[in-house]
Amino acid sequence: MENALVTIIIMALVGAAIGGFTNYLAIKMLFRPHNAIYIKNWRLPFTPGLVPKRREELATQIGVTVNKYLLTPEVFQKKLFTEEMRNSVLDFAQKKVQSTVFTDDKTILQWLQIAGFGHLPNTIETKIDTVIENQFLNVKNTLSSKTINELLPEEIHQAIEKKIPEAVYYLLRRGEEYFLSPQGETTIKNMMDDFLVSKGSFGGMVQMFLGDSTSLVTKLQRELVKFINAPGTKILLISIFSNEWDKIKQQPAMNFLKDIDFEPILSNIQSYAKRELAIESRLNQTINHYWPTGIDYANNELLPKLVDKGFAEAEKQLEQMLIRLNLEEVVREQVNSFPLQKLEEIVIGIANRELQMITILGAVLGGVIGIVQGLIVFLIN
Repeated sequence: MENALVTIIIMALVGAAIGGFTNYLAIKMLFRPHNAIYIKNWRLPFTPGLVPKRREELATQIGVTVNKYLLTPEVFQKKLFTEEMRNSVLDFAQKKVQSTVFTDDKTILQWLQIAGFGHLPNTIETKIDTVIENQFLNVKNTLSSKTINELLPEEIHQAIEKKIPEAVYYLLRRGEEYFLSPQGETTIKNMMDDFLVSKGSFGGMVQMFLGDSTSLVTKLQRELVKFINAPGTKILLISIFSNEWDKIKQQPAMNFLKDIDFEPILSNIQSYAKRELAIESRLNQTINHYWPTGIDYANNELLPKLVDKGFAEAEKQLEQMLIRLNLEEVVREQVNSFPLQKLEEIVIGIANRELQMITILGAVLGGVIGIVQGLIVFLIN
């Protein structure tokens, strides 16, 4: 009887050791060995472990599961496109814009320098010079190639033609006033004396014959006034002025500007434009200087619209973005590249207690089986 009890105890211990060790070994074989073991060309069975051996299949299945069931477009929509998320983004954008853009710490020129456009003032001034020069050359070419008739609009033609009779009437009135004035009388007398002197001895004889020229000057004044007031004179002068104007209209405008040096004019216009624009000094002001209400507009109008537009566009493009992202392939690559030793540590660390219980359970079952075997052997004997 005593020998039978010892046999049963030994068989129970042996069974427990075998059961516990078997379960422990099975757990270890989930991950180990990490690589296949070869004896010459023969691969040792059960190498590598289950997870390393099925790693590619496992990675593929995890990728499919994550893509189809875990990280779907609906999940992203529920988590990302919420009112709370929109308000958070809007609040962040408002604070960022207020602290960076609408501040007195930086001028527009400094912002341009940060963005790599510090040369912009010089570029603008150079562009202004080029634009003015090109326009100036265009004007000169136009003046050289087109007649005054082509350059002036019809309204100005009509205005000038209307002013010709008025100008003639004005000149005749002024002429009459001049010839009746003492100055005009002196002019007539001097002209008459010069005329007679220019005729030599004949002129001297006529001057001696006439004696005092005052009476003759008076007669000439009257005749000149009659001539000026004659209707034919007005018609004649109007006709002459009109004909001359018609001739002038047919000539290129540049014919009347030949003696003008345009280079100083161009240089002065360019200098005036740059001086008045004062690009650099204007850019040395803050955004708030030119747009004091900008922060209110940005916070209440611009940014809410941009955030809403961005959320709406992102929600529309979400599915396409996930397709292009190819989460299934990303997960598969990450699982494949994840170190097996680290994966083993994670799994063992999480399920360590349960795995120990499995080992203990194997030992208990092995012990029970050993006891049953011992009883069977005792009964048979």
